[in-house]
Amino acid sequence: MTTSQRLRTTVAGIELKSPVLVASGTFGAGREASSFFDISALGGIIVKSMTLTPWKGKSTPRMCETPSGMLNAIGIQNKGVDHFITDDLPWLVRKKATVVGSIAGNTVEEFVRIADKLRAGARGMAAVEVNISCPNLEDRNNMFAHSADATAEVIGGVKDALKRVPVFAKLSPNYSPLTEIAAAAVDAGADGLSLINTLMGMSIDVERRRPKLAGTYGGLSGPAIRPVAVRAVHEVHSAFPHIPIIGQGGIATAEDALELILAGANAVAVGTANFVSPTRALDVARGLHDYCVRHEVASVAELVGSVKLEG
Repeated sequence: MTTSQRLRTTVAGIELKSPVLVASGTFGAGREASSFFDISALGGIIVKSMTLTPWKGKSTPRMCETPSGMLNAIGIQNKGVDHFITDDLPWLVRKKATVVGSIAGNTVEEFVRIADKLRAGARGMAAVEVNISCPNLEDRNNMFAHSADATAEVIGGVKDALKRVPVFAKLSPNYSPLTEIAAAAVDAGADGLSLINTLMGMSIDVERRRPKLAGTYGGLSGPAIRPVAVRAVHEVHSAFPHIPIIGQGGIATAEDALELILAGANAVAVGTANFVSPTRALDVARGLHDYCVRHEVASVAELVGSVKLEG
């Protein structure tokens, strides 16, 4: 895929070849997909969330299909931040990929310690996405993203540790008003926001009369949640028009991506659709380019937040 000037954009000071990235947890660190195409052609890779120490994840079954989507309760299985620094990141840098780290933890201290490690050893990383949709063990297992105070504490600690590295807070759609959590993240120093994470859901095997997931509940992703993502992006962009947003949730086509961009996303991330086709993000980027050509749009950045409302 030839890089198009129409697709080049800058988000939170990061220069991207394309506004189309791949979402955390759906692309690993890009090794498998690299056998299909040159991953440097992507706008960026948001790697699978890493924790302070390796996590085994939850019991199986951990995934199941749903109409227009899927449920997952993986439990952030990963090899830990040290593995990312010594193995995944150097490989990605050699591949000339734009790398966005993703971090997760159960306590504020864990988030900050991961950030400290990344500051010391993660050379070549463009930004960090902070996955605050994790259970907060210091607050009776409530998600960090469901509390303005907890959100501010995590984002403030991570930003203090990472200094000049752009930090994006990944927010949960399971809390309302979302603008309250967005404000807490921005006030604490977030350079941008990622909207949205999965919606909580449940699916039951009616023959066995048991949940299809071992963990009972899981995160719903895929096309079914796109209208929620579009609403969330528009709501937050309307409240904070100058804060960069990476829109994600149910993107499978260029039209899907355009909905989020018109709603206010500066960039988008393809998630569940990567399981259908590892080249889907490139297909979306091509479609965005073709749209810009058809509508005589010089830069995709011109489209951000340009939805026309009645009234």
